[in-house]
Amino acid sequence: MSKPFNNWPNDAGFDVIHEEKEPVELKVSGNIPSYVSGTLYRTGPGGYQVQADNGKTFSIDHWFDGFSQNHRFQIIQSDDATRVIYNSRRSIDPLIDNIRKTGKLAGFSFGQKRDPCVSFFKKVMSMFIPDARPPEDQTNVGVTLSVNPPGLKDVDTSKGKKKGGHASGIQSLWVKTDAAQVREIEPETLEPMGLATQAALHPQLTGILSAAHAKSDPVTGDIFNYNLALGRQQTYKIFRVSAATGKTDIIATITDAPGAYLHSSIITENYFILCVWGGQYSWGGAKILWEKNMLDAIAPFDPSKRALWYVIDRKHGNGVVAKYECDPFFCFHTINAWEEPSPSDPSQIDIVADLSIYKNLDVIKRFYYNHIKSTSPDSLDYVGEKRSGSCDVFLRRWRLPGVNTTIDAPSEARETVTEFTAEHEHSCDLPVINPRFLTKPSRYIYGLCDRGLSTFFDGIVKYDTETRTPTYWSTQGHNPGEPIFVANPEGTAEDDGVLLSVVLDGFTEKSYLLVLDARSMMEVGRASMDCVVGFGFHGIYHSHALAGPGTDV
Repeated sequence: MSKPFNNWPNDAGFDVIHEEKEPVELKVSGNIPSYVSGTLYRTGPGGYQVQADNGKTFSIDHWFDGFSQNHRFQIIQSDDATRVIYNSRRSIDPLIDNIRKTGKLAGFSFGQKRDPCVSFFKKVMSMFIPDARPPEDQTNVGVTLSVNPPGLKDVDTSKGKKKGGHASGIQSLWVKTDAAQVREIEPETLEPMGLATQAALHPQLTGILSAAHAKSDPVTGDIFNYNLALGRQQTYKIFRVSAATGKTDIIATITDAPGAYLHSSIITENYFILCVWGGQYSWGGAKILWEKNMLDAIAPFDPSKRALWYVIDRKHGNGVVAKYECDPFFCFHTINAWEEPSPSDPSQIDIVADLSIYKNLDVIKRFYYNHIKSTSPDSLDYVGEKRSGSCDVFLRRWRLPGVNTTIDAPSEARETVTEFTAEHEHSCDLPVINPRFLTKPSRYIYGLCDRGLSTFFDGIVKYDTETRTPTYWSTQGHNPGEPIFVANPEGTAEDDGVLLSVVLDGFTEKSYLLVLDARSMMEVGRASMDCVVGFGFHGIYHSHALAGPGTDV
């Protein structure tokens, strides 16, 4: 298939080799509000192919394994104009060089298909004598970002590389993944530094897996996450990093939940919630050694295995205070959660949680490159008449009733209540809200929609959870990235602000930074580029005008 599906080209966003190491000024049009003054960072895959010295082209199989590249948009306001300065840099050149020399990808990955020529004996031996870890500079880390995270202030990974001071208030920048390791990035040049593991935060955080999305208290800036150790007994250690002291405490240990691929978690004013949905690893996680990747080590979706919700007291040291269960589902991204009096008994406190969910695990395999590129014949299995709906995303709201109820056996699971599930056409992934409303009741959800108009995401949707209605931004052949909400500091309404999204014009094969009015979903401005920004995963915006704790979501 040479023509893009539905005349919606997107191939250019998947194999980007261009870097803009020296900052360039972008052409700004429209009217970007004056309060949008700060730095937007983006991270995720750039290219996925390498021309090897043996004359063959090596290709990464899965989008989640693409070669990480970081991007920086400086939005500068002056009295008479808005300027946008852009630079970018790959963070994994030594890995690319090694693939060029050897013609293969060494080490573990998320979804790289294992060489079918590897013998059964060698697979068995790899279970007992795992291959040596690749060098630090060949470790691919690039899913989410953190600015000035607590606990890592005194960790020096520069190894002699230059680290400058930053008048913008950005002293350190780290990229994360779903492993328990992070990479430091120089905030201005985007030069990759070294790695640190969660053991640098606390010596008991020795597990190899974690969530790429940590959660932060929007008031104190304290960071919360889990560390997962696999094995015969899978162990989750829930931990808090104090923004005030940099000290890390383990606030709960969970040993009765299966080890699973959990990309994010949930936080409310008083609780941290670990939801263990579908995505459990086979053989207690040992199958990762066999498959050399995480995707094929995940057990098939089991509709009889219910999802488990562990509610942890994050303020008073009481550990797991309640446990819930519900029908099975899969999820990448949680959205928001809060506490409120129970409608049936105001003396009881319920937790309300919004998530973007899937009916099963099929969506993980949807993100192989040959399934999402617009000219790939295999992508047609997921669009048009062949679209089965098994990869459709849904916004769902749950209620966890009576979290403050004293019961004799808190380890016994209670039942969650499904409040509503939005239609697929109204739903989204890569969801965001106004960060001022984190841990508070929120009405609007923004994210990327997949309505079958392209082989990838085809628009940005604003979903109103009160009226259950969507509002879209969508332009034929234009491929948006995750929206980032920037609130109007003088506004009070939940949708008073703008959305920032990096969009690829598939026809011109050039990207632009789109600025949408979050209320109307109409464009108010853009910064046009002469290059392509690859389809990345996540970003973070750091205001130059407002002080306060960062938000790690």
